[in-house]
Amino acid sequence: MIFQLRIILLCLVIASVSETKPLQSVFAEMPPNGNAVIRRKAGPSEIVITTTNRLAGAIDSLTWNGKEFIDSYDHGRQLQSAASFNLGSTDPFWAERYNPTEAGSRLDGAGKTSSSKLLSLRAQGAELQTTSRMAFWLAPGQKSSGRLALNNKILSDHLITKKVRIGYKKLDNVIEYQATFTVPKNEQHNYAQFEALTGYMPEEFEKFWTFRPANGKLEPLSDGPGEQKFPVVLSTNNGQYAMGIFSPDQPSKGYEQAGYGRFRFNAAKVVKWNCAFRVRNKQEIKPGKYSFRMFVAVGTREDVRRALASLVKEE
Repeated sequence: MIFQLRIILLCLVIASVSETKPLQSVFAEMPPNGNAVIRRKAGPSEIVITTTNRLAGAIDSLTWNGKEFIDSYDHGRQLQSAASFNLGSTDPFWAERYNPTEAGSRLDGAGKTSSSKLLSLRAQGAELQTTSRMAFWLAPGQKSSGRLALNNKILSDHLITKKVRIGYKKLDNVIEYQATFTVPKNEQHNYAQFEALTGYMPEEFEKFWTFRPANGKLEPLSDGPGEQKFPVVLSTNNGQYAMGIFSPDQPSKGYEQAGYGRFRFNAAKVVKWNCAFRVRNKQEIKPGKYSFRMFVAVGTREDVRRALASLVKEE
């Protein structure tokens, strides 16, 4: 049915185009379909990851064993990537002032469209790859906690490419995730903060844990908010559902005590973790590609602990 509707839409687009317009240009202007699903068996259930047009191909849903792990409400609460820069400003750094975001902008709200632009998407079996042109979180003239946006347009020139694969070696419940940011040449920054991946989760994932590589154990973690140097796990109170993050690329040089964050937003009834990297250069952050490799573990709290222990041993 979906395929038939797309064919009908294509015919309508072609029919509306001037007779003098080359047919190949019509196809070139059609955006890729951002609705996709990848899946793979992990223990008693499948891990199912869903992307949507609403979020320009960002991950809208991740389910396992009947549970939704992502609280996808507006265009900021997803399993997604974002970046922040200072644009050479001498003001104290504030992340949202110049903040390209994969899923879209604050103005997109809970709407059905995104200010970000999906450029390509490929999904097959348990693997997904997308490239998007990210929108700035703030529109020109908007403020975040009283701080004015530094960008002068809504759609940035920053690209994000993600490669996602469910399953890693013998770990069926681990998602291998590579995020590659492309910083454009026409900007000058002294500081870059890459939120390579963040997961916004329902408030029932109320227990915060940190994984200690030295002994392979989970220890309770305070609400923070903020970052620390060990991998983070968020779980339900009974431990039947959990999600954890680990990156062999951590830590960033000069930021050895940070990298893994956890946050609780009581008013919004949502919790989140993130994996962040930083680059600072007094002269200029070099344009080009910045790539980060991460692993997201899903399952029971014990499943996640065992997966993190295996991943850490490899590195």
